[in-house]
Amino acid sequence: MVGRPYLPRMHSKNSLLEELSWRGMVYQHTDGLPEALATGQLSAYAGFDPTAPSLHVGSLVPVMGLVHLQRAGHRPIALVGGGTGMIGDPSGKAAERQLISVEEIEQNSRALEKQLERFLDFTGPKAARMRDNAEWLRPLKAVEFIRDVGKHFTVNYMLAKDSVQSRIEGGISFTEFSYMLLQAYDFLELSRREGVTLQIGGSDQWGNITAGLELIRRAEGKTAHALTMPLVTTASGSKFGKTEAGAVWLDPTLTSPYQFYQYWINVDDRDTGKYLRLFTLMSRQEIETLEKLIASAPEKREAQQALARDVTARVHGEEAARVAEEVSRVLFGKADPTSLAEPVLQALSKEVAFTEARETPGLLDALVTLKLAASKSAGRRLVEQGGVLVNGQRAAVDTDLASTKPLAGGYHLIRKGARDYGLIRRR
Repeated sequence: MVGRPYLPRMHSKNSLLEELSWRGMVYQHTDGLPEALATGQLSAYAGFDPTAPSLHVGSLVPVMGLVHLQRAGHRPIALVGGGTGMIGDPSGKAAERQLISVEEIEQNSRALEKQLERFLDFTGPKAARMRDNAEWLRPLKAVEFIRDVGKHFTVNYMLAKDSVQSRIEGGISFTEFSYMLLQAYDFLELSRREGVTLQIGGSDQWGNITAGLELIRRAEGKTAHALTMPLVTTASGSKFGKTEAGAVWLDPTLTSPYQFYQYWINVDDRDTGKYLRLFTLMSRQEIETLEKLIASAPEKREAQQALARDVTARVHGEEAARVAEEVSRVLFGKADPTSLAEPVLQALSKEVAFTEARETPGLLDALVTLKLAASKSAGRRLVEQGGVLVNGQRAAVDTDLASTKPLAGGYHLIRKGARDYGLIRRR
């Protein structure tokens, strides 16, 4: 388990919904939720789908919902869907999901658990819990489940749900049609095992969550609650959490800390205030101050820098965020290469052309190897025109890399023009 996250305490449970509303994190909730939050500590859960090997930035909305609940004195439960992942949630999907193996689901579930541990505090009286619904879903027998759970739902009730309605015309398998019953059963099991009385999730989960409320009411005669959060959109109309390279993942092997950091740096001015509210724990005053800077000096991108630092540190740790910020400064020509520490150069080697060699090559050979020049003659012209820097110094045709003092870790940083970089290191 990773180190304990820093979760500054909110002043009052009564202020939780106000805080979430100000942050744009409330879409709809059950009528009695404000009173339930005010009467004492409650246990709340959010579910996470292990059909991919990592959470992505869109997953951060319910994650931060759990964080705010814990800050307000409530107990969060992070539920990994090792059982429901074998089916796949049809919500928001235009076509049937491709089923994946049990082994892959189990591997993904463990990876998601490690990521979720970065956000929640697993110690003390409001200690978070991690659960996997494979524990109670996989042992279920079909006939017993249909008898004990299915009897509480009419087909008409299930057909009325948006997740089903949106798929009626194109067709939905019985497998995905049954998904809401499994999620409802999760809520019932967590109510019994953990005393959970609240489920949170994206607005597309309202139908599934309210099915759980109905099952708890019918099976236990108890009242439970629901809170959904808006699905995140961008002002430009592009899909949140997507880049040209694909989804922005929390796993550093799928999206490097630098790429993750850069995603937030590149956020549109119109979205930055919203994302500061959703994805950081900054105070209202801090965020409103940054929003004023967006209006008065947008070219400085100070709000985006604060957003990128905060979210990257929360997901990857303070050191990874510092290194990502330094790599960004290098690639935008704002850092002295001779001051760079080896971890920064190691991270940089994953973002630019990089090679290792037994013998340090000549400058022109290095330019070709790093694909900064198409040929040695083209490289020579670049150098003669003053377009090449080695370790921050203007290079000459007779520059000898072997006799040039390397950077930390034995690296040589070669820059062509304003934005093209390559790293070479002697083995």
